[in-house]
Amino acid sequence: MGLQEDFEQYAEKAKTLPESTTNENKLILYGLYKQSTVGPVNTSRPGMFNMKDRAKWDAWKAVEGKSKEEAMGDYITKVKQLLEAAA
Repeated sequence: MGLQEDFEQYAEKAKTLPESTTNENKLILYGLYKQSTVGPVNTSRPGMFNMKDRAKWDAWKAVEGKSKEEAMGDYITKVKQLLEAAA
């Protein structure tokens, strides 16, 4: 299977992560997912009263330098780690 197929498979598996998954890990996955699917951040940072969207934006911005392939690989690795930890 190619990287794109693996990525899509793990994006589905990520939906099965337990509720106990930390917000920090969810934000890491969010940033890697956005970098893989959209590329570099293409919006302005949300205002300080919009904490949730601001945290998501920051997580995406943190991985901005990664290539699409690198972000996909990191996403797959992170989902695998979280699934193993939950088992």
